[in-house]
Amino acid sequence: MKPLTLKERFQLSRFFIGEKATDEPVKLNHRRIFILPTHRGLNFAILTALLLLIAFVYNNNLVYLLAFLLASIFFITILHSYKSLAGLILQKGRSKAVFAGEAAGFEILINNPVDVERYNLQITLEQTESLALKPQSKASVILYSLTKTRGWHTAGTVTISSAYPFGLFRVWSPIRFSLKALVYPKPSSLELPFPETPSAQSRQGESRKGADDFYGLKMYLPGDSIKHIHWKAFAKGLGLFSKQYGGDSPAEIWLDYDNAPGRNAEERLSQLCRWVIDAERAGIQYGFSLPGLIISPGFGILHYRKCLEALALF
Repeated sequence: MKPLTLKERFQLSRFFIGEKATDEPVKLNHRRIFILPTHRGLNFAILTALLLLIAFVYNNNLVYLLAFLLASIFFITILHSYKSLAGLILQKGRSKAVFAGEAAGFEILINNPVDVERYNLQITLEQTESLALKPQSKASVILYSLTKTRGWHTAGTVTISSAYPFGLFRVWSPIRFSLKALVYPKPSSLELPFPETPSAQSRQGESRKGADDFYGLKMYLPGDSIKHIHWKAFAKGLGLFSKQYGGDSPAEIWLDYDNAPGRNAEERLSQLCRWVIDAERAGIQYGFSLPGLIISPGFGILHYRKCLEALALF
């Protein structure tokens, strides 16, 4: 660990935001742990001072004894409060992609490598989680942070704290990890039918398949065989489609940025996101197109994530 300069040691940001973001595990020591009296601790100190004053005025040895006993408890508590965090090792875990407006979950791994039980630990991001650690044990905590816009969402400062043993002092350590989650666009609330776009064959120059092979979907037209209707998509309110096979005229579902309705780029991306979700749920093979990016038609979780990731980072 690189030593801090005198200027860096007294920067206020260290006390609230923490040091530079890191990918490495962080061990809590005197450099990273801070301690201040709580409201209860300040009242305790004032009471002790008043007892000392009364003992001095009335020359009462019993009051002196009580005042010194309380003062010793006050100062010994500082050491025990510090030890409630000292030696803990924190490291970042995993994070999952979410849609804008949802809470992103960040996993924090906590290791207690010593033979000391840790009581009344609290770990905070936007909300606070409480936990206790047995000697030589590990724990995993997921902290949530509300997202607003698509793209990468960083975790920010994670603060672990404790008021053990008597609540007279609060010890805390702010830590920043290089931890981020991918945020997809918020899906549009409008369940519009899929757009009619040129076939994948005209875009990709693919050869036509055999006459009995499933080729894609097209909008249902009067006269199409009822046997070829894609009932799963119709049941989900996505419109009426006919299945096409290799011997039919080539057509495929293409989700194209240029064909997405919206007054601005974000609304178009939101509608594309809705179409990707609906196509995946309906079991439809779909191609995907953004300016400068074309993803061949596909289906399944990998194809789904690839399309959503492209929307998030567009």
